[in-house]
Amino acid sequence: MAIIREVRGILPVIGDNCFLAETAVIIGDVLMGNECSVWYGAVLRGDVNSIRIGNRVNIQDGAVLHTLYQKSQIKIGDGVTVSHNVTLHGCTIESNALIGIGAVVLDHAIVGTNTIVAAGSVVLSGQILEPNSIYAGIPAKKVKEIQPGQSKEMIEKIANNYVMYASWYSTKGSMIQRIKRFFKCFC
Repeated sequence: MAIIREVRGILPVIGDNCFLAETAVIIGDVLMGNECSVWYGAVLRGDVNSIRIGNRVNIQDGAVLHTLYQKSQIKIGDGVTVSHNVTLHGCTIESNALIGIGAVVLDHAIVGTNTIVAAGSVVLSGQILEPNSIYAGIPAKKVKEIQPGQSKEMIEKIANNYVMYASWYSTKGSMIQRIKRFFKCFC
């Protein structure tokens, strides 16, 4: 089971049908919508300020979400993919965005709706990324605009896939019950 910990009297609130990997860490002022997934080694540290996550958001392995004390918050819309080893720090990610592997998005930055931040990019503090665009580089710069159809194919497909992947990890009964059923077949 994931580490879910109360800090400063605030316990995370997790929506319905969410998958939380056993090594995920969710701390403090975190509010997560429905059908989300938080994968292995991801850390959502709402100890110094709030983290708000919409529906159907996947936060992949090794991602870290944190904020500045009393200065920045994380807000993530619906249908967002936060890829492996991403760092989000006190930023806003609007709905249907994709943050590529190893990207960093810093305090008070805003990633617009239907926007892709390419793998390894760094979005600087306070930077505003236009909707329906692809950004890449250090610092991240606009590479091109994307059409709504392309957005649906790339961004929404990944978000939907992660809802499916999370369903594969659903447990029907406890681990001990499953082990007993397994050995019963051989007796």
